[in-house]
Amino acid sequence: MLRSLCWMNLSIFLFSVATGVARADEPGWPQWRGPLGTGVAPNANPPIEWSETTNVRWKVALPGKGHSTPIVSGDRIFLTTAVPYGEKLPPKHSTAPGTHDGVPVTQRHEFVVLAINRRDGKILWQKTVHKKLPHEGGHYTGSLASNSAVTDGEHVFAFFGSHGLYCLDLNGEMKWQKQFGEMQTKHGHGESISPALYGDTLVINWDHDGPCFVVAFDKQTGRELWKAKRDEDTSWSSPIIIEHNDKPLLIVAGTNRVRGYDLATGKVIWECGGLSSNVVATPVAAEGMLFAGSSYEKRAFLAIRLDRAKGDITGTDRVAWSRSRGTPYVPSPLLYGDSLYFLTHYQGVLSRVTAQTGEDRPGQIRLGGLSDIYASPVGAGRRVYVTDLSGNTIVLSHEDKPRELAFNHLDDVFAASAAIVGRELFLRGERSLYCITEEAESKSK
Repeated sequence: MLRSLCWMNLSIFLFSVATGVARADEPGWPQWRGPLGTGVAPNANPPIEWSETTNVRWKVALPGKGHSTPIVSGDRIFLTTAVPYGEKLPPKHSTAPGTHDGVPVTQRHEFVVLAINRRDGKILWQKTVHKKLPHEGGHYTGSLASNSAVTDGEHVFAFFGSHGLYCLDLNGEMKWQKQFGEMQTKHGHGESISPALYGDTLVINWDHDGPCFVVAFDKQTGRELWKAKRDEDTSWSSPIIIEHNDKPLLIVAGTNRVRGYDLATGKVIWECGGLSSNVVATPVAAEGMLFAGSSYEKRAFLAIRLDRAKGDITGTDRVAWSRSRGTPYVPSPLLYGDSLYFLTHYQGVLSRVTAQTGEDRPGQIRLGGLSDIYASPVGAGRRVYVTDLSGNTIVLSHEDKPRELAFNHLDDVFAASAAIVGRELFLRGERSLYCITEEAESKSK
């Protein structure tokens, strides 16, 4: 336990050095997997129980539709959304090979960044950064604004994939923007890759059924620092940047390889095969270990030792352990202390294993009452929170034999992953954003 706590405190320090926003004395949720990039809010203590009438400080209706996670910095929450406008048009269907379960495009959309007051839920500003008729509508469970933003406490970086990358200040003023063309996603299932930020470097991954690349920009000016081609196909997994051996390491998971890049140059340091196609879950890392999973044509999970990892490490001793059962598809893993949590595909079965060894502790846990889980699990206050599409959230104890502490329900559809800051839990539904806290002082709007 002491070792885990020491590592968590070191991780907080390293992340605050990297981004300048996530410090123990200044809590926030600056990116979609939180201050440590692991799904954990280390110093938070959100409620265990809530409902539409209990422990809701505020509930605010949101324009349009989006599945991006709320990003929290100081007294502001930032969200992205896509708002349809104008006359209805004849349905435009995706022409991607193997298209299924897609949503036809029938309207033009505004691509919007929102700033919301953390205290009362009021919308402070609403900035339209782009207008266009989308070339594809994506999967019926997705949205046109599923890429989560990232903030350094001075800027908000919002990425809409085919609809551009935008740098705004905290008042919504545009500082710079980039366009990359149109993504051609596998099966026409849409886009969701979020940007990664370290110091002054912002990274975008562009994996689709066309020329793929990863590119780094100077966050202040938008100047391209480097661009590296990738031998991949469509991925929905977001890049992560960690500190290893006192240097920043960029990690991107893909169908053909998980790769570690030198953040300064964009050169590949190591690569490892073994995941399936359609990689969606974003990796997590700590204590010199990286964990990446997928589940589509096959089920795969890799635990990679980063020390002395160079070149092609597939099948070498740098792969500490692997498994081919119970692996995640859409939800990303949660790395909480020395424990790793991940869902089976997107079903209501949660595995808990020892991160360093892959040993089951206790293994699979059936989450009664949950199904179709697209949001990633989050952790805080020695608890684990898992939310499904139907608005149900199970709260489990974070211990060797997790216990169900509460089963909660809200009247909305939830595909966005939660954000946790202090005593507050932010849940973004398709219609509303909720602030859940035991300090609730007013009912929903």
